[in-house]
Amino acid sequence: MNTGEDLTALRKIVDFTRYISIFILSLHFYLSCYVAFESWGWTSQITNRIIANIAKTWVFSGFIVAKFLALICLIISVFGIKGKIDEAIRIRKIVVYLMVGVFLYFSSVGCFYLNAAAELVTVTYIGSTLLGYLLILSGGSRLSRLIKDRLNTDVFNSENETFPQQEQLLENEYSINLPAKYRLKDQIRASWINIINPFRGILIAGSPGAGKSYFVIRHIIDQHLAKGFSMFVYDFKYDDLSKITYNKLLKYYPRYQIKPKFYIINFDDLSRTHRCNPLDPVSMEDITDATEASRTIMMGLNRDWIKKQGDFFVESPINFLTSIIWYLRCYENGKYCTLPHVIELMQVNYDQLFAILVTCEEIQVLINPFISAYQNNAKAQLEGQIASAKIGLARLASPQLYYVLSGNDFTLDLNNPLEPKIVCMGNNPQKQQTYGAVLSLYISKMIKLVNRKGQLKSSLVFDEFPSIFLNGTDSLLATCRSNLISVSLAVQSLEQIRKDYGTEQAAVITGIVGNIISGQVTGDTAKKFSENFGRIMQDRETKSFSSTELSISKSLQLESAIPASKIATLSSGEFVGILSDNPDQKMKLKMFHCEIQNDHKAIKQEEAVYQMIPVVENVTSFDVEQVYQKIKTQIRDLVATELQKLTDQPSAVDKEPEEKQEVKAVVNRPKRQNKPKKSLDQINPI
Repeated sequence: MNTGEDLTALRKIVDFTRYISIFILSLHFYLSCYVAFESWGWTSQITNRIIANIAKTWVFSGFIVAKFLALICLIISVFGIKGKIDEAIRIRKIVVYLMVGVFLYFSSVGCFYLNAAAELVTVTYIGSTLLGYLLILSGGSRLSRLIKDRLNTDVFNSENETFPQQEQLLENEYSINLPAKYRLKDQIRASWINIINPFRGILIAGSPGAGKSYFVIRHIIDQHLAKGFSMFVYDFKYDDLSKITYNKLLKYYPRYQIKPKFYIINFDDLSRTHRCNPLDPVSMEDITDATEASRTIMMGLNRDWIKKQGDFFVESPINFLTSIIWYLRCYENGKYCTLPHVIELMQVNYDQLFAILVTCEEIQVLINPFISAYQNNAKAQLEGQIASAKIGLARLASPQLYYVLSGNDFTLDLNNPLEPKIVCMGNNPQKQQTYGAVLSLYISKMIKLVNRKGQLKSSLVFDEFPSIFLNGTDSLLATCRSNLISVSLAVQSLEQIRKDYGTEQAAVITGIVGNIISGQVTGDTAKKFSENFGRIMQDRETKSFSSTELSISKSLQLESAIPASKIATLSSGEFVGILSDNPDQKMKLKMFHCEIQNDHKAIKQEEAVYQMIPVVENVTSFDVEQVYQKIKTQIRDLVATELQKLTDQPSAVDKEPEEKQEVKAVVNRPKRQNKPKKSLDQINPI
């Protein structure tokens, strides 16, 4: 009655239509089976006269017409039925009822072709027709009880959380383009992840096994080398990425106008490594360079200090190390300015060391607090200031590290227009605490040389970025765009960056990148990314049904485009993210949730024919030990020479301030005689 319909009248109409159907079917039985009815004595003259007039109409001109008309009236009556709503009813059962009913209803005509008595034929015909009729009626009544718009069975709301994505390939001379497939409602469509501006930074996140290297990083290396980039690759699990880089360089080598050279740094296989001095005196223009190098080394060795920068017992070892580095930089124009020489010089006794350092005017301000503590017998304070630096650097005092760090096979200006380079640096997860600090120094120096104007386009790829300390990462990401530097940072989660870099630094790093590609991550990382991706309009339905009615309410609501729970359950190779574009190359659909398509068979075939990284030079343990002993000898000679100079100039000492005289009052120790060591030739780059 709420709809304004007279339900009683409607019910009467439905009943009347069904009566018509039954009446037509009854007349059809009487006319088609008259012989049997007559033999049973169920006929009369009056009935025959009335039915005879009706039989002259077109309705009873044949078997099919009458039965078909009766069926039409039955169907009309079924449409008017409003049965009790039952969610348990399934459409398959209804279809079976209707199909069997229709078959019996019309195929019963075949009974008249039976070679049997008229009575038996009549009973068989009427029985099969009525059974079909009742089955059709039963199926139709159940159809009215079926919930046509069932409750949503998409329990994970997958279809609602789909959205249009970029299906057009957008390329330029710097872009990275990854083919993918995504879901839009119930369709699977092809798409592209178009990183058309890699110079705005690329953050690649994903838990172990999410596919960061296999689905993303290998394509960055491949496509940037194909487009003529100079490149740096930090290979955390050497030589996974280094081997890819080397073989891709061989493939695209003819495309470079100025042919680049391939260099590699690793500390495990000394036959397949070049030697490079990260404290190259040529690149150290003033004492601030020494300060940056010192800070990088100390933070790399003591990751907890990153969060304590500014503390007295953090800054003191940094200043002490700075004074050592700058002294060696000034000594004979940087003749011994290498990290191994720095480590050895730090191990000299305080009285001798301070006497030598005080002769360099530029570092007197730095070493003055240490000299004061030494003069006032504050040995506990002095050890607290210096021991942290000495203990940390003592972990680097190995012949293998000395061998690599003391050479000078190449410089770290990899995007030099006159001499482009492809540089790979390998770490070892089992020795990352030691190797990470040295590699951090290399990378810090390299970035300073690379991030300049007028250089070639370059790509910096960092796998497992938090395993190294890169001082000034935010500054690099902020300025790399103008210098055509693509920076790709691969991390397992944002929590990992916070742990190693601190909350503030991690927030800046993750907030400044323009391109985010995330595989499976959980926790705060998933929540953060979900908030960044924003919301989309999603359909919402509310359904309720009673014994006779079904109520459906539909609406649109703004919900998360990619919820945190969805990010936490991504499969390997499935990524979500958001991209940036260029002013002259707009991209409307920047957000994506798709599965990157790798040609696994082609990649497997390509890797099967990869060449091994060639041997740089066959290095023996004797060669390594020779370099190790040579460095120790050079420092001993330096100390003895400088002390001898001080004792040979008494008049100059007398004129100096009293505190200098006390420091220089050291025992005149004779020089230690050492056999000359055979010098090693530099290793030629590949």
